[in-house]
Amino acid sequence: MMAKPRMTFWQIVNMNIGFFGIQFSFGLQQSSMSPIYKYLGADEASLPYLWLAGPVTGLLVQPLIGAMSDRTVSRWGRRTPYFLIGAILCSLGLLAMPYSPTLWMAASLLWILDSANNVTMEPYRAFVSDKLPASQHSLGFLTQSAFTGLGQTLAYLTPSLLVWIGMDKDAVNGSHIPQVVVAAFLIGAVCSLVSVLWSVKTTPEDPLPPHALAALRATPGGWRHTLAEIAAAVRDMPVTMKQLALVKLFQWYAMFCYWQFITLSLARTLFGTSDAASPGFRDAGLLNGQIGAFYNFIAFLAAFALVPFARRHGPHVVHAVCLLLAGAGMLAIPHIHTPVLLLVPMVGIGLAWASIMGNPYVILASSLPPERTGVYMGIFNMFIVIPMIIQIFTLPLYYHSWLGGNPENVIRLAGALLVCAAFAMRLVRYNAPGTIERTEMAYGEVERDGGGVRRGAR
Repeated sequence: MMAKPRMTFWQIVNMNIGFFGIQFSFGLQQSSMSPIYKYLGADEASLPYLWLAGPVTGLLVQPLIGAMSDRTVSRWGRRTPYFLIGAILCSLGLLAMPYSPTLWMAASLLWILDSANNVTMEPYRAFVSDKLPASQHSLGFLTQSAFTGLGQTLAYLTPSLLVWIGMDKDAVNGSHIPQVVVAAFLIGAVCSLVSVLWSVKTTPEDPLPPHALAALRATPGGWRHTLAEIAAAVRDMPVTMKQLALVKLFQWYAMFCYWQFITLSLARTLFGTSDAASPGFRDAGLLNGQIGAFYNFIAFLAAFALVPFARRHGPHVVHAVCLLLAGAGMLAIPHIHTPVLLLVPMVGIGLAWASIMGNPYVILASSLPPERTGVYMGIFNMFIVIPMIIQIFTLPLYYHSWLGGNPENVIRLAGALLVCAAFAMRLVRYNAPGTIERTEMAYGEVERDGGGVRRGAR
């Protein structure tokens, strides 16, 4: 039996700095990929198809990498090799993306970029559970949420900052991609690699006890056994994890709608254009970066502010309230015609984004067996990417017939779905750490509720 030592706040911060670089990369994708596709000649209704890389690579890569990291034995640990490989590939993808000469090249690079981010991210989620006792899970995951907000704030804001320091917002490269976007991707490539290296340097993995290491080495290797482990984990999926599936269906369908169409919606409501070659469209892209930076900054602040509320009221209650506020904000966006007023709904979206990146993992972590943390964090990602895949293949079917070919209506749809997600949280049962006493071991755990043992050591 081995009790995990508590870590200080700054140790937890150092451990999660690598998440800053990962999320800077994701922020660049969220803010810039739809405009990049439009600059390269993409049809508006087909934009969802071009976002297919993210969810498909997440669906295939994250459960596999999560299971592999659970079973990896190396001199650097179980998770660290995946951090490093993913960060290097991510940086290379970011360097190449803004120089894409054609639409198919940009879409292909997005597959590489998303695969690299996914290789890094799920072992990172498991790393928090590996290092921290259950009483610090909330702080650990919400610190990741804070770095999500900070990384994406800077990713969204970088093009505007470059304009403010003197770069020409209308200067474009040979692919009609603005030079400020090119520079933002170069900055992202540096941040992605350096931040992960910082976390690896400052926060080494804890060595496994000899008996746990021996058990791991005795586990059959090979891809067949890895796939069998994933299948077994799906079969034994905790009830809480199943209950979160409906919530995540609504919330991730909604977020994908928002990221894909917010720039197009702002171009129409505030600049009266849908022409990607017009100055108004480029202004809409910069405005999206500014309001996106604002909601991510709110998320950065809220990630820490939500910790005491989650402890007092439960992360499930806090998550429902945040989703409801974001839904109301998105429903209001198409009716706002003054840029500064867009900051009001961004407060709700920022609160929800902080909660989305933290509270579901707090809810989940209390129900996971520690020897399967990696694979379950990977499987949990399926509840993110499957809604995205559904959105990609369904939205184009009704974009013109039901939504009138109007991106403003896509934003309204996203708001309604977030409200549905908030109500779906009522179906989720959360076992608070104060209710269930957890005694963690290297390869098993005993859970007691009152005086009775709920699950024996594995």
